[in-house]
Amino acid sequence: MALAREIMGSSLMEKSSFLASSNFLLNRKHNQLCFNPVLAPAERKIFQVKRASRVPTLVAAISEDLDLDLVKVVPEKAVKFKVRAVVTVKNKHKEDLKETIAKHLDAFTDKIGRNVVLELVSTDIDPKTKGPKKSNQAVLKDWSKKSTLKTVRVNYIAEFVVDSNFGIPGAITVINKHQQEFFLESITIEGFACGPVHFSCNSWVQSRKDHPGKRMFFSNQPYLPNETPAGLKALRERELRDLRGDGQGERKLSDRIYDFDIYNDLGNPDKGIDFVRPTLGGEKIPFPRRCRTGRPPTDTDLNAESRVEKPLPMYVPRDEQFEESKMNSFSTGRLKAVLHNLIPSLMASISATNHDFKGFSDIDSLYSEGLFLKLGLQDELLKKIPLPKVVSRIQEGGLLKYDIPKIISKDKFAWLRDDEFGRQAIAGVNPVNIERLQVFPPVSKLDPEIYGPQESALKEEHIVGHLNGMTVQEALDANKLFIIDYHDSYLPFLDGINALDGRKAYATRTIFFLTDLGTLKPIAIELSLPPTAPSSRSKRVVTPPVDATTNWMWKLAKAHVCANDAGVHQLVNHWLRTHATMEPFILAAHRQLSAMHPIFKLLDPHMRYTLEINALARQSLISADGVIESCFTPGRYCMEISAAAYKNFWRFDLEGLPADLIRRGMAVPDPTQPHGLKLLIEDYPYASDGLMIWAAIENWVRSYVNHYYPDSSLVCNDKELQAWYAESINVGHADLRHAEWWPTLATPEDLTSILTTIIWLASAQHAALNFGQYPYGGYVPNRPPLMRRLIPDENDPEYAIFHADPQKYFFSALPSLLQATKFMAVVDTLSTHSPDEEYLGERHHQSIWSGDAEVIESFYEFSAEIRRVENEIEKRNGNSKLRNRCGAGVLPYELLAPSSGPGVTCRGVPNSVSI
Repeated sequence: MALAREIMGSSLMEKSSFLASSNFLLNRKHNQLCFNPVLAPAERKIFQVKRASRVPTLVAAISEDLDLDLVKVVPEKAVKFKVRAVVTVKNKHKEDLKETIAKHLDAFTDKIGRNVVLELVSTDIDPKTKGPKKSNQAVLKDWSKKSTLKTVRVNYIAEFVVDSNFGIPGAITVINKHQQEFFLESITIEGFACGPVHFSCNSWVQSRKDHPGKRMFFSNQPYLPNETPAGLKALRERELRDLRGDGQGERKLSDRIYDFDIYNDLGNPDKGIDFVRPTLGGEKIPFPRRCRTGRPPTDTDLNAESRVEKPLPMYVPRDEQFEESKMNSFSTGRLKAVLHNLIPSLMASISATNHDFKGFSDIDSLYSEGLFLKLGLQDELLKKIPLPKVVSRIQEGGLLKYDIPKIISKDKFAWLRDDEFGRQAIAGVNPVNIERLQVFPPVSKLDPEIYGPQESALKEEHIVGHLNGMTVQEALDANKLFIIDYHDSYLPFLDGINALDGRKAYATRTIFFLTDLGTLKPIAIELSLPPTAPSSRSKRVVTPPVDATTNWMWKLAKAHVCANDAGVHQLVNHWLRTHATMEPFILAAHRQLSAMHPIFKLLDPHMRYTLEINALARQSLISADGVIESCFTPGRYCMEISAAAYKNFWRFDLEGLPADLIRRGMAVPDPTQPHGLKLLIEDYPYASDGLMIWAAIENWVRSYVNHYYPDSSLVCNDKELQAWYAESINVGHADLRHAEWWPTLATPEDLTSILTTIIWLASAQHAALNFGQYPYGGYVPNRPPLMRRLIPDENDPEYAIFHADPQKYFFSALPSLLQATKFMAVVDTLSTHSPDEEYLGERHHQSIWSGDAEVIESFYEFSAEIRRVENEIEKRNGNSKLRNRCGAGVLPYELLAPSSGPGVTCRGVPNSVSI
């Protein structure tokens, strides 16, 4: 008994009257020794060990030391004892009048029995009822007393009486008899000999009047489906059935139902033909599925779902909605966008000449002097609506200022330089489109019958003078030539885009030369238009300037490249590849993986808020006449460009960073390198930093997967895991379900690869593409989101205007004041970290999110590795040899630095796609 006392603590041994006649149990999940208050018959095995690796020597030592006869004694009568639940409820910071009244009413009625009722459910089956053993029902104490507390978290107590043969609690049910919901953060059960049992809830518990059934929460103990204790099996299946719903009816905001639908709610045909948009998803226009809301169809088109316009909320399952601090942050951003829309529109209506920027000083004044607001109508508005002080401020006299974007904070004219244009291709906000040029001239993959000759207009004479004495073939062989090719992305849509009012675009190709310093130099830009006649000159090439005129031509050509880049960045790389394609995996995870499934526990922080931000995008950003359509060149064709990329380009098996770098020819396999790859541009900040994060994620996921799946049979026979992956593909990505490139899921290594890709996309890939949007794009000349004029040649009527005042022509081609300030407000919002952000290597309830000690230890190792990565990134940014991230006026590359404070910081890798 001495060893048992030492391990469990002498006070615990002395206080528990029934302990001496209980059996010892080595907890197979917690990986720790604990006392199980189950009085077992003599023939039952004393020790249960998960797999042979679980400390056999310790088990043997205890078995020798214990008085086995004493342990096996079964008393005539089970002993009753008390256990206590500590229930943590999260309060709202601010309540509206309705919520305050309901809270007072609940405090009053709680005293007369309309309270919160809890019941413990054992992992064991009751031999009499054939169902799980249950405790008595217990109510939360002192709800009425504590209802006025202003703290963020309030702890309540509930007490249960259980028999000593109750077993271990594996679930807890909650009934909310109050009028309104409350946010249940966690429950800890104290008093069982095996130590505290934790329930990480993080969920809204609805009133019984809205949802009559009991809410079910499982402990933090992970179980594969076939390992589920007998007492939890039926509950595990029932909870998943409830989350799937029946696919019928309109969803209420309080529902927790996860289901799939197509994108048939972006347009609003009831408002007229200009607001009709094609349905995305289906054979005609393939697209990933989104969360089903069940809203009725529009009046004029039964195939289009009716819209919910802001500020009314869009349905997502209740637990997916932003928590209060996040909602406040995003609401302020939306509020700011409204104000920034209102102000320039008023200015434009007052002075028609103020519609365009006149010069660089006009843009600079947005940050230095600000915009003067006419006091009057908006003065009253500003008094009622608080502005966030961090990002913009209204000073005395009605002056609105924008924060200085990072791109001009060190060097006001950096954006004009060709080397900075090249640097941003590998260290800017969109570093994922550059490819190694393998064939010159490049060739289109579009149908020549529809889109004209596939050959490029680029010729050797355009670039040979910029290759440091090399021939074109020598430069190709030496891996010195790179390309950003938007020809095939844009050309099919150009007729439609260029017919829009105030929109003009080319399909661009840009050729870069890799200098001996490791920097990229743009050496030719091809500008293509759809051929209007067999002899039309639809392609032209612009090369670096040799005089004043070609200098302005070159500036305009680079601006068109940047506008194309901004469109592909936002619609394809950002929205499609991180937001839209992740949603099916998230929906399927909630529908098919129990909360107690270890893979659900792994993915949980990487799914946070994504459904909500995607719903807000459908409502305000990617919808007909929404922010994206009004701010980006493709206008009403924005989402069709996104869908075309999904059909023609997107492949899940190539979305991981190493596979993507190899696909683009930016790296080659090299087993001698730490990450198994050799970068062809050594100083490629996005790739070199990204590979460190990828490796850290992969190592963490591999250790996690191997812990639960030591052999392939466990992967193949895990019905929940297989159902999740199958539904993600066959339903969530139904239009591509027959593609041959989907990875199989048959081995632990398969699972590691799939999960690493998902976590990479949700965290680091999204961060690299998102949080630099205002720091780089907030200065519109650096990355104009749209262009309004083509580049005139000598035969065009506009050429004389251009020749007479090239700067005026340049600014007339950029977005107007209204478009620019609206865009700036939007990307400022998208680039903002909220105060409750959770970054890579962090998670809620850091030490108890899982009940498996080995896994928690492995997670801390992952967190430490992420900190090491951050330190290495900091060192690289101080290395003067790395000219793409260090130098006079050069921005350090911090978009993959894992940590960040709130606000627009141009750094930080959140766990999930949360903005």
